[in-house]
Amino acid sequence: MGSRQWNVSLEPSSIRYAASADEDLLSAAAKAGIAVPHACRNGVCELCEAHLLGGSALNTRSQQIMPVGARLMMCRTAALDHLELEINAVMAAGQNQPRKFQANVVNLSSISHDVYRVELQLPRRRELSFHAGQYLSINLPDAEPCYFSIASSPAEQNIELHIQASPEWLSAQKVIDALASGETITVELPHGKACLACAPEKPLLLVAAGTGFAQMKSLVDYLRGTSSTQPVKLFWGVRRHEDMYLRSMARQWEKEWSAFSFQPVVGDDEDSEWGGHHDQLVRAVLASGTDLGNAEVHASGSPTMVYTLMDALVEAGLPPTAFFSDVLEYAPRN
Repeated sequence: MGSRQWNVSLEPSSIRYAASADEDLLSAAAKAGIAVPHACRNGVCELCEAHLLGGSALNTRSQQIMPVGARLMMCRTAALDHLELEINAVMAAGQNQPRKFQANVVNLSSISHDVYRVELQLPRRRELSFHAGQYLSINLPDAEPCYFSIASSPAEQNIELHIQASPEWLSAQKVIDALASGETITVELPHGKACLACAPEKPLLLVAAGTGFAQMKSLVDYLRGTSSTQPVKLFWGVRRHEDMYLRSMARQWEKEWSAFSFQPVVGDDEDSEWGGHHDQLVRAVLASGTDLGNAEVHASGSPTMVYTLMDALVEAGLPPTAFFSDVLEYAPRN
């Protein structure tokens, strides 16, 4: 029988997680997917410093019980009770301030007839903090910023993007040409509030259309690195079979991770309008049998798709506060 679980609350982010008496607070936070800055894990670097606002905690090095108000290192502290800690370095979802970075392109490859996989290396990567599901902008000279979802987990050293581009899409093609030039580019990140700062406490529905899969890949990669046991179901809608450019990856997740399931939704009708595909995707989500009263939904796609999905799910019982999409921020309805 395992040791008792205590609730740990981090302020001012209001992020909460569980920790047992036989593990340090830093390790427990990592299992919950919470990004606490650290380097040495032995109390020397002091990056995981916090202040005890309430509860009872043990210094695992000195074996002394710490008084309220004490300064502590999370890697050398265990919970003896429910805890409230102050740690300003842990940000709530969407609260990281965007910053500009110089990035080098270390990989640019075609992964479908019109989608490119891009891998960026940031020389100042340790200075960057972002949450799974956020996005960035590529800022080219004399051009408006172009925004792309980050397809990689925050734990990865490099940044992955999936960029859809064809010769007639001039802005996207200009970005691909710039990335292929070998020159250093300027990126700004992170952007977006539809992201995860810790593992969810409810079953998760991920709904993507087209290259909206990139955002969902970031979320899945991140959750696979946590101790979360909540079910995760991915719906990926495309117009044609060849548009589902990483179907094999999603199938592999399904084989390797028991909590994960994948449902592709293919319109397979080149002449139909996207609206028809949106309806098909929404019907698939509604038919999944998910208890929408106890679920969290993250959606990525066009505003039409996202709002069609949101309206249908809310009508079917999803609390509006449990629906997350960047569309709600950058394309709000009047």
